[in-house]
Amino acid sequence: MATTTQRADLQAVDPVWRRIRTEAEALAQDEPFMASLAHSVVLHHETLEHALSYRLAQKLSSPEMSPLLLREMADTAYAENATMGEAGRADIVAVHERDPACHRMVQPLLYFKGFLAIQSYRLAHHLWAEGRKDLALFLQMRCSEVFGVDIHPGARVGKGIMIDHAHSIVIGETAVVGDDVSMLHSVTLGGTGKAGGDRHPKICDGVLIGAGAKVLGNITVGECSRIAAGSVVLKDVPRCKTVAGIPAKIVGDAGCERPSLSMDHQVE
Repeated sequence: MATTTQRADLQAVDPVWRRIRTEAEALAQDEPFMASLAHSVVLHHETLEHALSYRLAQKLSSPEMSPLLLREMADTAYAENATMGEAGRADIVAVHERDPACHRMVQPLLYFKGFLAIQSYRLAHHLWAEGRKDLALFLQMRCSEVFGVDIHPGARVGKGIMIDHAHSIVIGETAVVGDDVSMLHSVTLGGTGKAGGDRHPKICDGVLIGAGAKVLGNITVGECSRIAAGSVVLKDVPRCKTVAGIPAKIVGDAGCERPSLSMDHQVE
């Protein structure tokens, strides 16, 4: 167990975790009925990684897999793979900066299923890369059941990801999602048939994908492009362009330097 000084040192070099703890302390004081949640999810833990392990274990457990086993598995994964915690921090910052409904950094950890689903995927992806594929597929199944988000553990997803609302998200096995990507509910990054191999989309950095958009096949969506809500994208999208329609066509430039950060879905 870390001493008070050691905990203070950890928080000093981890501003995201420090802010989450400060907000959890305020929540516990301001709303007594939420104090137990604030303590169990945040204040009882020394690092964000430990808090994430606890939260994922509580959410993904089932009669087939106890919270204790899941937490041990997650703690080991976070200890072995520092990029998981780094990506989790970037995801929290992304949600806080891009979602106008997110007013505090503690909220994604407590309430937002899009954030929790991405962290569940990160754990499953780590296990997949370690060759523990059945366990990874079990976590994929539980993530789909609990959060309504189905991300294959073989997919490669960057950091700074924001999935708003997160209903009915599907990301296939060979999909690649870059850094700082934002998407809304009912987005599919899927294939076009039953052929195997590399068959899913490659989404570059800074892309904004609107609600209900379907991106299908082994195609590339260029950096900092926008996909309008409800579009069906079947061909490559050049960088910094906006596409819309069924099938999607280029309707203009992206409209800003980083669409995924501005979250501007307006198509002129």
